[in-house]
Amino acid sequence: MPRMMRAAVFEDFGGPEVVEVKKVPIPEPGPGEVRLKVEAAAMNHLDLWVRRGLPIETPMPHIGGSDVAGVIDAAGPGAEDVPIGARVVVDPSIRYDWYFGHDRGESFEELPFQIVGEHTQGGFAEYCVVPAENLLEIPGDFPATEAAAAGLVFVTAWRALVTRARLKPGERVLITGASGGVGTAAVQIARRAGAKVYAVTGGVENVTRTRALGADFVYDRHEVDFSREVWRDTRKQGVHVVFDTVGEQVWPACLRALTIGGRLVTSGATTGSRGVTELRLVFWKQLQIMGSTMGTPAEFREVMRLVFEGVFDPVIQEVLPLAEARRAHEILERGKIFGKLVLVP
Repeated sequence: MPRMMRAAVFEDFGGPEVVEVKKVPIPEPGPGEVRLKVEAAAMNHLDLWVRRGLPIETPMPHIGGSDVAGVIDAAGPGAEDVPIGARVVVDPSIRYDWYFGHDRGESFEELPFQIVGEHTQGGFAEYCVVPAENLLEIPGDFPATEAAAAGLVFVTAWRALVTRARLKPGERVLITGASGGVGTAAVQIARRAGAKVYAVTGGVENVTRTRALGADFVYDRHEVDFSREVWRDTRKQGVHVVFDTVGEQVWPACLRALTIGGRLVTSGATTGSRGVTELRLVFWKQLQIMGSTMGTPAEFREVMRLVFEGVFDPVIQEVLPLAEARRAHEILERGKIFGKLVLVP
């Protein structure tokens, strides 16, 4: 009989009701892999999309969870030099060379990009298996919950703002979905870059908390047309950069908020993926629209170094036991959170 563990599993796509915590076999690490005894795993909107069903091959029964921190428990062939017992956080991007391989003339088929917990089994369990090369040691007594909460959202925001948009000191940046995991990371990264931060969120409490996080101007999207407010607050100049993870519902307003020569970086579509684009705005304002996804290993390590040093602070709304994984899906589905939800076995 195989050794068993508890895991949050779904066997069919659907709503939060498909998620069950049950006993499944403890996984064995394969070549180049390690097994972690999970200390914490954080929720992302990605977990909702995977549960609902994406046009990819999802291993079933499926265990979600891209953001994982834990203790190295075992090593597979080729990974014997990893320090058993070390506390680590996982870079959720697998074979990110896929992105750069195309520039080198290599095919996508040869270098498939994958994400832990989406294309592979994830960390919403007592144990999980990940590539050894994706590990980053957690320094000292840094909390596993904070390490897990930081990974995906901070590397996503870092790549979008620093690498893709090349945000500069003194520029104005608008961040949508500012109360979410990526949004709370983006506000902090933009402030450190020396930018003036304009943020969009929903609800009075989230407005207050986003302002406390460092945003200079915060708009409640339920109460105002934020593009008009941005236009007024920038003295009819607009912002240099928009970082959007919300998508369809706010896309036209994001374009209107940009100044001439402005850059819009999209890294999500939580309200839908079919944004209406006013093309005259694009060519008249000479706008740049660019996509950004996750981050490279180097970017992950750089932004996590800043997290470990206390420059950035992962925002956690609630830490829940693994047994409440379904409730975590329900909470995130409703969208009434500020920062991240974290599950602990």
